[in-house]
Amino acid sequence: MLVLLPMDTAEVQTAKLTTVFDVKIWAQLRIEEGELVEVIHNTQFDAFENFSEAVVVGSDGEPVMSFMELNMMVLVAHTQRTIDDIVEAYLFRELHDLAY
Repeated sequence: MLVLLPMDTAEVQTAKLTTVFDVKIWAQLRIEEGELVEVIHNTQFDAFENFSEAVVVGSDGEPVMSFMELNMMVLVAHTQRTIDDIVEAYLFRELHDLAY
């Protein structure tokens, strides 16, 4: 599964989830067999070599229409902000669906 995150920095250890408006770098996480395999960065969310299947945002009020038009699943991390916390929440199905 390829999951897209708007982050405030490319430094994996200190990066925090940020809003789509304030994104500095997009992180694409490759999650396979219950573990994080790879983190790839890009300045544009649609410039990755492989298509992301889901995007994680920090709140229900984020502008996500462009992701939905690309048929990406939109998940909301209300409290999780680091890559490790988001991966753990994703694996344990603790991320929420977008509230309309």
